[in-house]
Amino acid sequence: MPNSSGHLLLGIDLGSSAVKAVLLDPEEGLIASLSSPVHLYSDQPGWAEADPDEWWWATRELIQGLLKQSNSRPSEIAGIAVSGMVPAVLLVDEHGKTLRRAILQNDARATSEIDEIKNGIGSIDLLALTGSVLSQQSVAPTALWLARNEPELWSQTFLIQGSYDWLACRLGAEHHVEKNWAIESGLYNLDLSPLDTVREVTKIRWPRLLSVRSPGDRVGEVSEMAAMAMGLLRGTPIIVGGADHVLSAFGAGLIDEGDCLVKLGGAGDILAVSNKIHLDARLYLDSHPTPNKWLPNGCMATSGSLLRWEQGILGGASLEDLDAEAAVSKPAALLTLPYFLGEKTPLHDPDLRGVMAGMHLGTTRGDIHRSYLEAIAFGFKAHFDVFAEGGLDIKKTRITNGGSKSRLWRTILADVLDRELHSIVNHPGASYGAAVIAGIGTGLIRDWSYVLGALEEGEMIEPNIKNVEIYQDRYGDFRELTEVTKPIVHRIARS
Repeated sequence: MPNSSGHLLLGIDLGSSAVKAVLLDPEEGLIASLSSPVHLYSDQPGWAEADPDEWWWATRELIQGLLKQSNSRPSEIAGIAVSGMVPAVLLVDEHGKTLRRAILQNDARATSEIDEIKNGIGSIDLLALTGSVLSQQSVAPTALWLARNEPELWSQTFLIQGSYDWLACRLGAEHHVEKNWAIESGLYNLDLSPLDTVREVTKIRWPRLLSVRSPGDRVGEVSEMAAMAMGLLRGTPIIVGGADHVLSAFGAGLIDEGDCLVKLGGAGDILAVSNKIHLDARLYLDSHPTPNKWLPNGCMATSGSLLRWEQGILGGASLEDLDAEAAVSKPAALLTLPYFLGEKTPLHDPDLRGVMAGMHLGTTRGDIHRSYLEAIAFGFKAHFDVFAEGGLDIKKTRITNGGSKSRLWRTILADVLDRELHSIVNHPGASYGAAVIAGIGTGLIRDWSYVLGALEEGEMIEPNIKNVEIYQDRYGDFRELTEVTKPIVHRIARS
């Protein structure tokens, strides 16, 4: 039961560049929203780490700021849920202390360990067992790297947790891992039982695997220590949240089969709702927060990050100016491959590199910028092809995140995808989805469909048939250029 006087819901999201938090009144909507920057550490090429202590203190500042911004009291918070990156890896000792910085899901240090484990498991079909193939997002290669390179810390490890489960436990929840951390970790079967095979192949000592809990489950309450540190009320219910991309999609209204979300963030995410398990080695698979639904999804290594790189080499040109110049350029005047950080889905090839084709002395800055926007759009189209090949019929497609503010980019995407695109205005992201799930877990929100229509929809863009035809032809060139240049860029990357 919720606190007798509590009517507000606190949602927290641990991101790679910031911690975000919101306060939601189920009747009035969002009443406060704040974010606090945190550092992304990359001490060596391919490494990606974050400091859990920064997450903790940023969360403390945000809670105090939200209460002040909304003129609310701690006793008015009825429940808390946390979201975050998945499957981040935190090593925790027997006293609950983190032993090192968190290793994030896009960390690429354990490449040789991936190959070693693949060879060790032989013909075992991990896709069928876990929903995903072994990749840099799998936890076992990272654990094997830690055991070999940081053996003293590994020997002290009592628990392995994800980012948001760790924060929930430090607030006072019982030890657990959330369902999608378990699925994406590769350490559990799809029925959420432990998968022994992969761990046994590593031939290292493993800490015990934690029990798996689902979004909306109540897993404890705020402890006296956390209440004093955070300025919360002791006993406030803690509800299981979930993976950031999953809760962001849920918060955007993805409920029914075929609902799809395109996220134009630093990376490019795409998620779609399926009523059945959708297995494809080219994609990732997550569980939808609502029972008996699934979220096959993809993540392209670059999206907005490519544009930020472009701005840097062009001396800080504004995206508004670049869009204006690109708007008068001809569609598909150039062809760019967007693999400036390698590629995750659907190619899973970290050694791919960016390529630009078709430049001449009349090429303009607008032509180049437009080709970058088109390149990301072609990458998303490849994912729609994969969905279709697997029998998933995509219906309404929504678009969010920073890149969606560019009308030109939305227009190009609609033309490349040959689909109507519905914008979500000022989507607060995963922290909002977490707040809604806190409401489900406390009973203040009684139905998962609460998110339908809860956020404001912006302009709907229809495809331009003339441009659709141009892009259909160029998309074939995009796929061919990827294959033709692959051996060359592989040699460059590996040198």
